[in-house]
Amino acid sequence: MSESEPEPNVEAAAGGLRSLINERLAKTAELRVAGIDPFPPRTARTHSIGAARAIFEQHEADHADDRNDAAQGLTVTVAGRISAIRNMGRIAFLDLTDDSGQIQVLASRRALGDQWPLLEQLDLGDFLEASGPLIRTRLGEVSVQADSVGMLGKSLRPPPEKFHGLTDIEIRYRQRYLDLIANDEAKDVLRKRSQIVSAMRRFMDERGFLEVETPVLQREAGGAAARPFLTHLNALDEPRQLRIALELHLKRLIVGGFDKVYEIGRVFRNEGIGNRWNPEFTMLESYEAYTDYHGVANMLEAALPRIALDVTGLTTVPWRGDEIDFTAPFRRITMVEAVQEFVGVDFRDFPTVDAMEGLLRECGVAIPPDAGWGKLFDELVSERVEPNLQQPTFLLDYPLAISPLAKKTEYDETLVERFELFVGGWELANAYTELNDPVDQRGRFEEQVQLKAAGDDEAEQMDEDFLIALEHGMPPTGGLGMGMDRLAMLLTNSPSIRDVILFPQMRKLDD
Repeated sequence: MSESEPEPNVEAAAGGLRSLINERLAKTAELRVAGIDPFPPRTARTHSIGAARAIFEQHEADHADDRNDAAQGLTVTVAGRISAIRNMGRIAFLDLTDDSGQIQVLASRRALGDQWPLLEQLDLGDFLEASGPLIRTRLGEVSVQADSVGMLGKSLRPPPEKFHGLTDIEIRYRQRYLDLIANDEAKDVLRKRSQIVSAMRRFMDERGFLEVETPVLQREAGGAAARPFLTHLNALDEPRQLRIALELHLKRLIVGGFDKVYEIGRVFRNEGIGNRWNPEFTMLESYEAYTDYHGVANMLEAALPRIALDVTGLTTVPWRGDEIDFTAPFRRITMVEAVQEFVGVDFRDFPTVDAMEGLLRECGVAIPPDAGWGKLFDELVSERVEPNLQQPTFLLDYPLAISPLAKKTEYDETLVERFELFVGGWELANAYTELNDPVDQRGRFEEQVQLKAAGDDEAEQMDEDFLIALEHGMPPTGGLGMGMDRLAMLLTNSPSIRDVILFPQMRKLDD
């Protein structure tokens, strides 16, 4: 067999699919010949499937003493995708599914009359409407006893086999619509992700925060140590970068007099793809004047149990065979204490690049090439500290070298008032007492520019307009950034970020 010839089973599978598509195309043509539009513009649906089932069950409960009257007057028109067909010649049972649930349709040749031939043209995956009274069959199944049916949309490709579920990970992520059709669990996870975002928004609104929107296209994408995506704004003939954080524009609003602002939006980082990383992801960032990072921590301790309870009904959720308890208060430990606990040293005793490299070698941690002190320290913490922080833990007071936007602590000028919240061994949130000294901020930006010139393409960029804003004065402020995708992963026990993003980035496949 030559390399250009497909594997026999692949060729057979492709031929089998093409045959099925051709059969469905032929049925579509036959429907048109019979005067039936396979893709009509509207439906006469009166109830969602879930609503139809609910009113029938309530009607049954209200007429429990008179079964003969239980379904009188309950005539509905429901619509949905056909998920099962059992045609027995003179009677047929079909299962219809919509976003609210599933219901059986009982169709007979006698009741449908001239519409009966339509059933011969139906396939799994087609959309159908059915009208008739609601009944409960002898087997106890709530059903629509159809006196009319109508085609709503012909499916030209067969759906995935729902009984076994769609298990091919590549197909699940690339063709999310098939995943949603076949896997109720995937649909539930993605529905909960939406509920998590809504619950967070409610929480912030109730605390008096103003939701705002800031630019995606920016001259200098700042606010985080990350590599941006580059683009061009044709109307102005100027380069632009996709934002890597929401921070610097939100802090401009604090300068402008809004005391509490937040945004939930997409940010873009031109970096790796993995179980915890997607090049575009959803961030919550909030900034509150007249508070500090302790106030932000207190806010998170109120928010996370509330959101967990709203979405899951519990404040303790399963995670990788264990449980995470979001009940407040969370553990609080400084970075100095954490490194002493899990590495056995005071990292301030290793102030140079050479010393930190030696510590990493001693700890068996790989040394990134051409890394500065901050990146080396970050590798040490990622490998030796973070995996130990399974229950919600605030890790406080970070080295200044890796925190160019945070205010220095009062007790040690080499540390800043910053925390990261770790849950399940992962960073979930990052917060600062924001640096509001424009002279200090300019100096730190200049240090970042030097790092970028030395080859660190993740270093912060100089943002002159932000510095001008800061020079107009900003009050003490507590700022927060939290990954909504990671929160969704934790609350749904999902091992990959792709499970909680509807359309994750994937490598292009050859045709």
